[in-house]
Amino acid sequence: MIRLHSMRTRPGSRHRVKRLGSGESSGHGKTSGKGHKGQKARSGGSLRLGFEGGQMPLIRRLPKRGFNSAAFHKNYAIVNLSDLTSFKDGTVVNEQLLRELNLIRGHGAGLKILGSGELKQGLTVETDQISASAREKIEKAGGTVTLRKKPAAQASRVAGEPSLTADASEPEAKATTKKPPSRKKASAKAASKKRSSRKS
Repeated sequence: MIRLHSMRTRPGSRHRVKRLGSGESSGHGKTSGKGHKGQKARSGGSLRLGFEGGQMPLIRRLPKRGFNSAAFHKNYAIVNLSDLTSFKDGTVVNEQLLRELNLIRGHGAGLKILGSGELKQGLTVETDQISASAREKIEKAGGTVTLRKKPAAQASRVAGEPSLTADASEPEAKATTKKPPSRKKASAKAASKKRSSRKS
């Protein structure tokens, strides 16, 4: 019976690596299995996996399919506490003020405060996201942190609840939409009319 201490690899499944470039006495001839000249014959001249001489490799030529979360990634404008040391005590620091002072540039999903640096003045910080260390340092300096609220539609999507607009439009849609009569009922009415006409 095979146990962990008695397991062995199958004969022939493992073998010594062929040592190249070891001279004429290695048993592999003058070039030691490397052939004549070229990149692969040089010392350290090896090609990485998938390299095709500079042309577009196969992995990039093939189309890509499947889910990719990169499309849903949110990029926040990053501001450290060291960037807020120039503000006076009691200043309300928000995204609009930081953009006016060119501390934030470009378009992003919002503002995020990180805790790199020290803060001595008490500031009122309005942000979308904040790290735990940054919040602790701001509150320790006598400041406050307020997180900006998300829109109602977005918050309901995050919570997994249906939006109010969809609920309000449901009864109207039910009232306006009427089911057309089925073919079976229409054919039954036509047959009854034919029978009555024949009897008369």
